[in-house]
Amino acid sequence: MSEFQLDAALANDTQSLGRLQLSHVLLMNESQFPWVILVPERSNLVEVHELTTSDQITLSAEFTSVSKLLKEFYVADKINLGALGNVVPQLHIHIIARYKHDRAWPQPVWGNYQARPYADPDLLAQRNALRELFSNHLNNFQSC
Repeated sequence: MSEFQLDAALANDTQSLGRLQLSHVLLMNESQFPWVILVPERSNLVEVHELTTSDQITLSAEFTSVSKLLKEFYVADKINLGALGNVVPQLHIHIIARYKHDRAWPQPVWGNYQARPYADPDLLAQRNALRELFSNHLNNFQSC
């Protein structure tokens, strides 16, 4: 079995927040939407059904916990979950806090706007706030 490696496109578009039991936790560098990505640390996976049953249960628990925290922390109207993989085939789950007044509502965030990366101080503040949130509320979270 080969060693887990994060896809280069994901690494380029995100900041690492830490790790959960199964997944690497990433902050999408997109200032218009609170957006976290979970990447199960298993090699050569494209689809959720390729995970073991145990890992599927763990991933479900992880994205459920992160979704709840994001909804409460950002006081979001809706949480969007996505595992498209059409551009980046490595298995990853998008968790996006959405608002009825956001730029893309009610459409998906993909392809409906020009991306706006965080300014450096804002990216650092967002990363630190989420690390603290996850450290305080997720049992298996390890900041990196």
